Amino acid sequence: MEIERNPTRSVKIGSVTIGNGNPIAVQSMTATKTQDIDATVAQVIDLEKAGADVIRIAVDNKKDAEALAEIRRQTSGNLSVDLQENYRLAELVAPHVDKIRYNPGHLYHHEREKPWQEKVEYIIGIAKDNDCAVRIGVNCGSVDPAKLALYEKEDSITPMLESAWEHCDLVDGLDFHRYCVSLKDSDPQKVIQVNRRFAEKRPDVPIHLGVTEAGMPPDGIIKTRIAFEQLIGTGIGDTLRVSLTVPNSRKGEEIEAGRKILDDIKAGRVRTVLDYGLQTLNIISCPSCSRVENEAFVDLAAKVKDLTAYAKDHKITIAVMGCRVNGPGETDDADLGLWCGPNYVNLKKGGEPLGAFGYDEVLVRLKDELDQLIATQTVG
Repeated sequence: MEIERNPTRSVKIGSVTIGNGNPIAVQSMTATKTQDIDATVAQVIDLEKAGADVIRIAVDNKKDAEALAEIRRQTSGNLSVDLQENYRLAELVAPHVDKIRYNPGHLYHHEREKPWQEKVEYIIGIAKDNDCAVRIGVNCGSVDPAKLALYEKEDSITPMLESAWEHCDLVDGLDFHRYCVSLKDSDPQKVIQVNRRFAEKRPDVPIHLGVTEAGMPPDGIIKTRIAFEQLIGTGIGDTLRVSLTVPNSRKGEEIEAGRKILDDIKAGRVRTVLDYGLQTLNIISCPSCSRVENEAFVDLAAKVKDLTAYAKDHKITIAVMGCRVNGPGETDDADLGLWCGPNYVNLKKGGEPLGAFGYDEVLVRLKDELDQLIATQTVG
């Protein structure tokens, strides 16, 4: 099965070229602490051996950036870095990586008085000076607040699209074309919709695909497969990442899953009969990464899955997030949300905080709240 690809422009990321009919590249992300140089170097090498074309490393502060410089010296793979709130870290990391990813929604967290356009101009200038590609990464849990305010809460897709298109227009106007775009959600159906609409308007822009916070295998792989089959099978997608909640030692499973999905699509072995309509229990959990402040998060996610199995026939969403960067915002839309800090787990219900609980305490309260939700649904 030959897959006709949409983009007419190619983007070079280190030794990998995406877009314009080139093979789809598979990306992964380190889960070690970036400042633990030996562990991070070892994981970069392991991910390369597993078949990762691009490896993303999180950098949240200057010490992370200093560590990145040494990680680069000890590795040869194509490295990408994820800028979080502090966009000015770009100048520290750009000399050591092949791609910079920024999130339009996170540009509001630092130097709030400065227009986001100036911040993007700064990032693009750094990318030009250091021969870096750029990914404009739009995420359902951290959309540009100015765009969110323009639409009804039920419409989560249009604000994402408007933000992505606006940033593409600005970057094009800066005469920079080495960029791709990602539009991610934890609901595979929304991932399909938002990427189809983006590609229809901007078929020239390479797209990075992913279902964010897909969760634990096998459910996380199934969610991702549904989105990828519907998109890649129609020519949409140039890089991809399978985001699974697994221990550090099993990060290679993300790459294996991505390669298997690609092989199946090419061979016509698709499973589009699967309907993940989210009418039953839906557990969302983010992939383990270097921002996780307590590795007990991975075990907690597995315990939540086991504990809540009895609610499988109820339309309830439970989100388990591993850090304070994405956790607060990305648990807001869940019926029950847990975001994990170093020592405590913050529990939320419908976006409202219920308190902070120890890792060994939160499951009892979670079950109580889940039972109340089930009772409410049963009565209704």
